[in-house]
Amino acid sequence: MAAAAAVPLRICHQEIVKFDLEIKAAVQDIRDCPGPLSALTELNAAVKEKFRHLRGRIQELEQMAKEQDKESEKQSLLREVENHKKQMLSNQAAWRKANLACKIAIDNSEKDQLLQGRDILRQRKTTKESLAESASNITESLMGISRMMSQQVQQSEETVQTLANSSRTILEANEEFKSMSGTIQLGRKLITKYNRRELTDKLLIFLALALFLATVLYILKKRLFPFL
Repeated sequence: MAAAAAVPLRICHQEIVKFDLEIKAAVQDIRDCPGPLSALTELNAAVKEKFRHLRGRIQELEQMAKEQDKESEKQSLLREVENHKKQMLSNQAAWRKANLACKIAIDNSEKDQLLQGRDILRQRKTTKESLAESASNITESLMGISRMMSQQVQQSEETVQTLANSSRTILEANEEFKSMSGTIQLGRKLITKYNRRELTDKLLIFLALALFLATVLYILKKRLFPFL
């Protein structure tokens, strides 16, 4: 009878230890849970189920202890039951602390995300304002460039007009030079003609003077030396 009762006791002990270890692992998972709250809720549901099984096994062990024939075995099992109950209470306290820590961490994370969202909105607002200011500056710069280009075009038109006037002046001067060149050539021809005529006149004067002198000599000869 004692040997037959030992098997359920051993199995009950093993299951209590197994659920205790699983609860400790689940509590650690809750402590490390990054969120969201739905994930924490699922972990808590699993822990509740494990606590239910553990409580059931402890009650079974307690019932088995009460049914023991030997008072020493009975007291020994009841002490184990008390130890398991204390351990279960310790696990429950750790579970509550883990939940509290996890909820605080999730709340802080949500606050950080909210602040980050606000920062992003503020950055977007600042970016929009910066873009608007940049667009305004670019518009002013383009207007300034447009005015400068207009002035350059006007100056270019004035330069082209000046060049056109200068071209006309040069053409007129060229025509005048051509006319003066013709006049100079004509004057050169006239001077050459005058020079030739002057030479001819000098020759004629020389011949006339020679003829006059010859005539004078002839007359003097006839008068002074008629016998010759």
